[in-house]
Amino acid sequence: MNFELDDAVLVIDEDLSGKIKKISGHVITIETTDGFLLDFAADELVKFKPDKTIKRELFTHANIETVISEKEQSKKKSIKKTKAKARYEPTMEVDLHIHHLVKSSKGMTNHDMLTLQLDTARRQLEFAIKNRIQKIVFIHGVGEGVLKTELDYLFGRYNNVKFYDANYQKYGLGATEVYIYQNVPVN
Repeated sequence: MNFELDDAVLVIDEDLSGKIKKISGHVITIETTDGFLLDFAADELVKFKPDKTIKRELFTHANIETVISEKEQSKKKSIKKTKAKARYEPTMEVDLHIHHLVKSSKGMTNHDMLTLQLDTARRQLEFAIKNRIQKIVFIHGVGEGVLKTELDYLFGRYNNVKFYDANYQKYGLGATEVYIYQNVPVN
């Protein structure tokens, strides 16, 4: 856009308007309606007619008052509804990412990290069975799938559990949900 001195301009993404007082290359100094001198890049400004309607090349169907009133309308906040069953089921989450289990994994081999993650998973699963917690989600991440494969093998050794991919919307592909049957006697 070609700007000239004393053109009336609006600042994009700001509630500012004014007149151009100085042009230095791509930097344009405007005097706001409050009397302040401010510098802007040329692509941050838009010319407008003094009758406060924006040129038709920018908005083909609306003037500035219409656009402003649309933006200022309050929108009702939607409340996320949860199913009754999901509300009352306690879900235990265990994050098996290595940085959540140790302060620093420096000096640990991949085998050491995997062993620690599997020991943590086994310990938490035993805790959930002992305390009659019905659902537990193990967050393992996507990675190369080594931990997920080992977890599947671990969970498969228990008779009283079934396991499957956790809720995709909440966890993506990096979590496994374990359901513990409560009617099986605990040894």
